[in-house]
Amino acid sequence: MRPLPARRTRQRLAADAALLVVVAAFSVPLVWLLLASVDAEAGLTVRAPDHPTAENFSAVLTDEITFTPVLNSLLLCGGATAVTVVCATLAAYPLSRYRSRLTRPYLLGVLFTTCLPITAIMVPVYGLFVRVDLIDTLTGTALFMTTAQLPFAIWLMKNFMDGVPAVLEEAAWTDGASRLQALVRVVLPLMGPGVGVVTIYSFIMMWGNFFVPFMLLLSPGQLPASVSIFTFFGNFGQVAYGQLAAFSILYSTPVILLYALISRRLGGGFALGGAVKG
Repeated sequence: MRPLPARRTRQRLAADAALLVVVAAFSVPLVWLLLASVDAEAGLTVRAPDHPTAENFSAVLTDEITFTPVLNSLLLCGGATAVTVVCATLAAYPLSRYRSRLTRPYLLGVLFTTCLPITAIMVPVYGLFVRVDLIDTLTGTALFMTTAQLPFAIWLMKNFMDGVPAVLEEAAWTDGASRLQALVRVVLPLMGPGVGVVTIYSFIMMWGNFFVPFMLLLSPGQLPASVSIFTFFGNFGQVAYGQLAAFSILYSTPVILLYALISRRLGGGFALGGAVKG
């Protein structure tokens, strides 16, 4: 028996209302962020400022508060993301192209490492870094962040690489290309959206990481923006909400720009049309 039109209407209205609630839950914090950044007397309430001002941005646009921490974040997360993508590509290639009974157990073992809480392994990692003289270095912190992000990146990269037909590589081998050349010149260009997804995901996860750099970086001059944002929270619950909102907008800009640069390739899908002819 078909549902009555009135019942369909009620169901559609209920679904629309639920979606509106979800939209409001995400949009209200963003609205507060925009309004508080131009409000000299910003608080926790969402309200339009009486006299919009750029004082909050002027207060945070200094070398100590914004420029140096953001530069440290770009060096730390950018370098770690590049190493993650390269290592994930090299690890995913044999897992995608060679069939073995150990492939699935190995992938499950790699995925299991993502279930380990970072707090459980931070103490031995900290002791190791002290012994090998990597503590308080951007290089050591980037390597650890790469290690933490690599398991999931391998899974993503393998799934994307499985969508590229192996016959294209075989054609490249016939023309005299090595396996590495076929990977770089044939496989990776065809799975551009997949590489873009892994890059954006890895960068975003590292960009918002607070605990790892907070533990491994000791010098104030090397702290990334994800840690320096803690300085806006004073003692006894005092918070500079306006400056915090302004800094948060500046802090989110690199991630938004990265997504804008790669989003065109993400929407294009894999360029396999016409590549394989029957």
